[in-house]
Amino acid sequence: MRALLSVYDKEGLVELARGLDAMGVELVASGGTASALADARIAHLDVAEVTGSPEMLSGRVKTLHPALHGGILADRDQPTHLADLAAQGITPIDLVVCNLYPFRSNPSIELIDVGGPTMVRAAAKNHAHVGIVVDPADYPAVLSELAEHGALRTATKVALARKAFAHTAAYDAAIVTWFDSELAATGELPASVHLTLERAETLRYGENPHQRGARYRVEGRPTFWDGARQHAGKSLSYLNLFDADAAWRLAHELAADSELVAAVIVKHANACGAAVAADVTEAFRRALAADETSAFGGVIAIAGTIDGRVAEAIAGGPQADVVIARALTDDARELLVARRKATRLLTADAPEDATMSLRTIGDAVLLQDPDRFERAPELWETATRREPSAKELADLIVAWRVCGRTSSNAIVLAKEGVAVGIGAGQQSRVVAADLAVAKAGRNADGAVAASDAFFPFPDGIAALADAGVTAVVQPGGSIRDHEVVAAADEAGIAMVMTAERHFRH
Repeated sequence: MRALLSVYDKEGLVELARGLDAMGVELVASGGTASALADARIAHLDVAEVTGSPEMLSGRVKTLHPALHGGILADRDQPTHLADLAAQGITPIDLVVCNLYPFRSNPSIELIDVGGPTMVRAAAKNHAHVGIVVDPADYPAVLSELAEHGALRTATKVALARKAFAHTAAYDAAIVTWFDSELAATGELPASVHLTLERAETLRYGENPHQRGARYRVEGRPTFWDGARQHAGKSLSYLNLFDADAAWRLAHELAADSELVAAVIVKHANACGAAVAADVTEAFRRALAADETSAFGGVIAIAGTIDGRVAEAIAGGPQADVVIARALTDDARELLVARRKATRLLTADAPEDATMSLRTIGDAVLLQDPDRFERAPELWETATRREPSAKELADLIVAWRVCGRTSSNAIVLAKEGVAVGIGAGQQSRVVAADLAVAKAGRNADGAVAASDAFFPFPDGIAALADAGVTAVVQPGGSIRDHEVVAAADEAGIAMVMTAERHFRH
């Protein structure tokens, strides 16, 4: 039995080679792999001894030779293949161990591997006769199976071949992505997108119990979810993750550029409560008070530490499916575990900045840039005669950020740092305004409002003015902007325009 070893990642290499050598397997190694075996005093043949050709072109050519690839690709069930090997004096290769240059972590032309992928693909193609190992984590199982059976089982070779093709596919995808980054200056989205998604977490189920669900990540690109820690509760479902992600990101956006702490409560992907305050407990209490009925079964996100006082407030409120925070004190964890046994308790780092937004429509995919708040409040322009006060501006920022993360059409009312009324997912903007006002109740008087897109008619402004709203932020851009501004002026409302829409579907 002959094995060809050619790896960049040397983890576990010596142990694997010693195990193979102890079983009488003849080892062939190239380049740095051969040096590592020589340092460990493990008998082996150098690739050049097998091919009769030295490495050339600064190592670009060393394994690309019929003496190796003939030994890998030969179909042992074909007499003509065996005759070709005999005629050329080529020894069959039964096991290939190869992993590729770390292109993703250090992209450069010289780290575009050629010989490695060629060997991997050749061995994976001929997996009926050749084992291919690309992951050091598989070394112990491979050694164990060889020791027990003298060969790899068919099912094992199929699984290893599948993993090998996934390895080369991910490698090629990383190279294409690098080229796309080099071409990004054109301003256009890439002609094709090559992503390798690896399963990071199996979920309890999808949106509904009869649907399978899992969380995947782009290979080599971890997210904050990979470092999140679950302290209590059942395993997560698809919607737990979806809503918790929405809540966690909004909590950090609300607290951005501020000394205040944000608390957000999300239900069905939309906030039903959101507040900023100097104190974590106060932020949570105020967020909950905005819509305590809708908070039942929702997700609580707090961009800070949950201590005993905060935990007491959470336990005293409606049942939450998920609570996520930056940290949990021991007493907070013990209290919540005791009084909210079904609640999933999570801690996580701040969310990463998304690089792309992908959504499916059937079997097709829509791709866009992530929606970011790119127009800072300093760039907003006042359209009415009256400028918003400093207090109104602070609330307008809260309303705008919550509104931008609320399903369209959306209107959000805010007052004293709290989103007191959220009208989400309405086909009519004036209905969204009516809903936000209704949810705010008495808190609508003296509140400010945000609209995720322009007001097409003055009726939305009229609904807000009748409720006592004093200031409005909206993107502008309607052909009737002048009518909308006139209605705001007539009502004494200050209106600012962001020139930036935030539709969310």
